[in-house]
Amino acid sequence: MDRVLDDLDLTGLAALDLGCGLGGATVHIARQYGVASIVGIDIEDNLIEACMDLASRAGLKERTQFIEVEPGPLPAADASLDLVFSKDSIIHIADKHALACDIFRCLKPGGWFAASDWLAGYTSTPSPKMQAYIEAEGLDFGLASAAVYEAALGAAGFVDIRIADRNPWYRQEARRERDNLKGTLYAGLESAVGKEFLEHQIDVWEKMIVVLDRGELRPTHLRARKP
Repeated sequence: MDRVLDDLDLTGLAALDLGCGLGGATVHIARQYGVASIVGIDIEDNLIEACMDLASRAGLKERTQFIEVEPGPLPAADASLDLVFSKDSIIHIADKHALACDIFRCLKPGGWFAASDWLAGYTSTPSPKMQAYIEAEGLDFGLASAAVYEAALGAAGFVDIRIADRNPWYRQEARRERDNLKGTLYAGLESAVGKEFLEHQIDVWEKMIVVLDRGELRPTHLRARKP
């Protein structure tokens, strides 16, 4: 997260966390970056409850808000935000051009879009190994290449577009995570989530490492500014 937000001064600004999940990113931004307010949005109501609890325990209820939303336009007025942030959630939104335009709409002049996301390292059809990974994840992926993201952001009107490929780093990190799942973390996780679920996650990681190595899955940082 800090790499994604590197060198941005967010003190006293208004932010939105797109796909806030359990609220960790939203709370981190509120606590570490001095925003005046940040709204976390997600489509799952049980996650919103967890976010609110996390913010309350962190003493940040006054500067955070969490909203359950339906897929579609962002719940923000035109030119009302200084930052739209997202951590690994845009992969679930298929139309990158429409999303870029909507983010642009919500930002004030000078506002920033800053995100991490999972990008496709292929331009047409995923390989059988990539398809096996997608099926193992069991998620609705809207993978797109760096070229698609850059074109979408540019067409929406953004400038200072930066796309930083993190695949080389995560290829090693994923192996460490896989080894921890199979090793030191195994017993505790088996007790918490059950052997069947844990073994499935290990299988997902094994398939993910294959497509990371093939370059078909590319964790990437994205940055763009509204002029």
